[in-house]
Amino acid sequence: MSTAAPEQTGTKLSEIFSQRHGAAKSASPYDAGLILVALALATLGLVIVTSASMPVADRLYGNPFYFSIRHGIYLLVAILSAGVVLQVPMSFWRVINPWLLLAAIVMLLAVLVMGRSINGSTRWIVIGPLTLQPAEPAKLFFFTYLAGYLVRRYEEVTENIKGFIKPLVVFFVLACLLLLQPDFGTAVVMFTTTMGLLFLVGARLWQFFAIVFVGLLAIVFLIVFEEYRMRRVTSFLDPWADPFGSGYQLTQSLMAYGRGSWFGQGLGNSYQKLEFLTQAHSDFIMAILAEELGFTGVLTVLGLILFLVVRALKIGNHALAKQRPFEGYLAYSIGIWLSFQTAVNVGASAGILPTKGLTLPLISYGGTSLIVMMVSVAMLLRIDFELRVDGVQAIGRKDKRKKKPAPVSSAAENGEKPEQKSKEDIRAMLEEVEKGALND
Repeated sequence: MSTAAPEQTGTKLSEIFSQRHGAAKSASPYDAGLILVALALATLGLVIVTSASMPVADRLYGNPFYFSIRHGIYLLVAILSAGVVLQVPMSFWRVINPWLLLAAIVMLLAVLVMGRSINGSTRWIVIGPLTLQPAEPAKLFFFTYLAGYLVRRYEEVTENIKGFIKPLVVFFVLACLLLLQPDFGTAVVMFTTTMGLLFLVGARLWQFFAIVFVGLLAIVFLIVFEEYRMRRVTSFLDPWADPFGSGYQLTQSLMAYGRGSWFGQGLGNSYQKLEFLTQAHSDFIMAILAEELGFTGVLTVLGLILFLVVRALKIGNHALAKQRPFEGYLAYSIGIWLSFQTAVNVGASAGILPTKGLTLPLISYGGTSLIVMMVSVAMLLRIDFELRVDGVQAIGRKDKRKKKPAPVSSAAENGEKPEQKSKEDIRAMLEEVEKGALND
């Protein structure tokens, strides 16, 4: 027997199977591209956090890898949490989303009572060696509740002002709790995501634009009547007017971008991270990345995040097409959230937007943010997984409906069992293919 016989036999078996049953579809149950991109961003984040945090970690704790080790531990917890969430069916989130909203409110109240203050902001709850920032899970919990609300009250939202206003009242409560911390950036992210989702759902345009107008007026009011926010805006418009005062952070960030040029100074060779640029490993990590990896590095990171956003929106479209509105709205909200938070973080470090304390998704240092973002990606994977499984089950049900009762075979007439006859048919087919391969 020639060495090519097994390969030819396998080829002919594939052809026979295709003729009888159609082409076989080899599809993974999970979106491998989404998994790889999320892990690539998280890995790159660990590397950049290590590089950016070494000088300040060495000065504060005597260990240059202090923040790197903590971020690595948070990354492991984030991956484990994502693995757990990946096993939870979306029907669970559809049922408990009102309780998630209640949990978000309780956490935001708790941080005001027992939270730790840093630089005038009370945003963190310390639990032993861990530090929890309740605003991060509050965003995901609110978006989950909003998706469930839009499913339950779709007609109200699209037909009258009452249904449109109700989720905004809930947002107003959360926004007030966030502004008491104060955390203006998270409130803006939640408002933008809420309005984007209401627009995609099909709310009436006059209602949509009216609320957007009122929201913009509220944002302007909060900026004008709060001195530190006003200073951020004025320094953002002309940071070089006071380069060693209100514009110091932004001017140092811009110098990091300038030094990076096209291909950067090389990993670990940032000059601005030597405590010239504060918060280099968290809010301004993109500036350090730009200095060390250059424009190509920035473009690569933005391209990977764009991939996540586009996949989230496509999953949302697919879910709505498959009559799964809760999953579709949740995927939409995650996509809008990722895109807007990335735009604010990068825009602030590049001088395009006023400085805000928002992390770069999956990149910046911050355990709670990293865990919540990984869980959000796991939810996207779960939605996509259930859509794929539903597709396979639908094909199976369709085949069963088309299947007709088999006529009584000669095997049954002769007293033979149908299973025996089918096995003999398969064995004869294999022998026929093998003989053909030998003759070739």
